[in-house]
Amino acid sequence: MSDKRMEWFRDAKYGMFIHWGLYSILAGEWNGGDYSSAAEWIMRNAQIPLAEYRKLAGQFDPIHFNADDWVDRAVEYGAKYLCFTAKHHDGFAMFDSKVSDYNIMHTPFGRDVVKELSEACAKRGIVFCVYYSQMQDWEDPNADGNTWDFDPAKKDFKVYFENKVKPQVKEVLTGYGQIGMIWFDTPYEMPVELCRELREWVLSIQPDCIINGRIGYGLGDYRQMGDNDIPVLGYHGDWETPMTLNNTWGFARSDERWKAPRVIMKMLVDVAGKGGNLLLNVGPDAHGDIPAGGDRVMRTIGSWLKINGESIYGTRRTIDFPYQIRWGGITSKGNTLYFHVMNPGEITHQVRICNLETKVKRVYLLETGEELQFFQTYELARDEYRFRIITQGKINDPLDTVIAVELEGEPKAHSLYSDFEQLLTER
Repeated sequence: MSDKRMEWFRDAKYGMFIHWGLYSILAGEWNGGDYSSAAEWIMRNAQIPLAEYRKLAGQFDPIHFNADDWVDRAVEYGAKYLCFTAKHHDGFAMFDSKVSDYNIMHTPFGRDVVKELSEACAKRGIVFCVYYSQMQDWEDPNADGNTWDFDPAKKDFKVYFENKVKPQVKEVLTGYGQIGMIWFDTPYEMPVELCRELREWVLSIQPDCIINGRIGYGLGDYRQMGDNDIPVLGYHGDWETPMTLNNTWGFARSDERWKAPRVIMKMLVDVAGKGGNLLLNVGPDAHGDIPAGGDRVMRTIGSWLKINGESIYGTRRTIDFPYQIRWGGITSKGNTLYFHVMNPGEITHQVRICNLETKVKRVYLLETGEELQFFQTYELARDEYRFRIITQGKINDPLDTVIAVELEGEPKAHSLYSDFEQLLTER
């Protein structure tokens, strides 16, 4: 893949995911049952008959929806890209589709949400991306997923692929300006030849559009990690973790279990330090309002990023240090390491790290520029490099105090396993 195509993605590090559709009306509840753990899957999990679910379209009238407000919030949150569910697994298109009348234009609302969001993002410099469920479509008799309305033995997936998937993908790639990324999902057992055809189809329409990993079979432009999953080790390649703010993706009335800002902060640093992107999701309600609890969390992260964004945006995978970093985490950009002190209880008056070989030139608090005293030594008997920063009274941000460590060259860590690695090489 072209590095130029991926450049914006590698620099962004942090995006906003929005799951919104007919399922937002049900808000995780059906016939007295609680389906809040995956509110956007309620049609399938509750086995709601299509005839009943389709009636929701006649109720969809989100009078508070304002694309400019949503994108303004994305800017305040510090997100560099926004990914919106143009069509989720329920098959309902949130855009003006000529392929199927099962779309937002056939509701009391009657406005093209995808168009309004794409225009709002363009005005504010936010990269606009669309989510499209390419295999599951619980409204279509030939698609995967709906086995309670349609006989699986009579399904012809190729008919669905040719008559709905390709035409609708073309619609979102031709009618809404530049699409930064198309985000496919749940490829399951989709034939590899159709996945290849879908990739070629996307790039034939918008050659610069990034394709996420869930197109299947390694055909994406980057690795898509599991939902809410962060790899243990740094990943050598482009990757992204989709993460929920609470316990669901779509809106659920009963789910107020919002992750604390400290939790999100640790995840963001962990992901960026391992070379990936964090795509953080919120599910607006049926009126078009972003839940207040989620909004508060994301604004807190956004306020921190306004001051400390340099330590996240544009960073790359950090070198591996030999010991656990109990006081926080490290991100990296060029010849600068950023020490994120998020657990001040793990330190006394200094931040320590072992086996940083590269000579340190300057150390300072990122927020104020105040320089800090530091010491860098090498202990011959233990074959171990020591680096410590005197921080007494300087760790004041309850979320994350960032210390910038400028080096004289490219960061390099001395391996604890050098003798063992040499032995393996000799063998």
